[in-house]
Amino acid sequence: MNTEMSTQAKTIQAERATRGKTYDMAYIGIFAVIIAICSWISIPATVPFTLQTFAVFLSVILLGGKRGTMSVTVYILLGAIGIPVFAGFTGGLGIIMSNTGGYIIGFLFSALVMWAAERLFGRKLWVQAVSMLAGLAVCYAFGTVWFMLVYMRDAGAVGLLTVLGWCVIPFVIPDLVKIVLALMLGSTLKKPLSGIMGEAS
Repeated sequence: MNTEMSTQAKTIQAERATRGKTYDMAYIGIFAVIIAICSWISIPATVPFTLQTFAVFLSVILLGGKRGTMSVTVYILLGAIGIPVFAGFTGGLGIIMSNTGGYIIGFLFSALVMWAAERLFGRKLWVQAVSMLAGLAVCYAFGTVWFMLVYMRDAGAVGLLTVLGWCVIPFVIPDLVKIVLALMLGSTLKKPLSGIMGEAS
């Protein structure tokens, strides 16, 4: 009898694990699509103004560090293989390897910073706010270095202040607004969605 109950319990556990993985894949895919949609809402510039950053932050807030980071990874991989998920309905390795491609890869670093902060300090509101600021700074730093290297290879020398004026300074205030919006929307949606998505990990 005990053996039968143990077998049934293991079977139920295995079914739940399989179902959980299936749901995780669905959530990751859905948020990768949300990031893509937010990237299409853009204003052309040296680095296009988009809602990608907002979507990246919201993904990690709602899904948790692991699943949120995987959503960002899926989004970047979809773009890398040529699916037009980047700003301006573009895609392909050429976009990633261009001078602005470092900012796209920087989204992944932003998510990783948030995930690391979550693992160390939990998912408190202040932790998410600070980790988003840190993640944004890492994205700026990586993207700026990438931009300078590619630009200098293709067009010649360029100064750091010039690149910051093109690629970072115009985005600081809009990105801070996106952080506030992501925190507000994430805090509002986290509780009602937690029962559907389960505890994010």
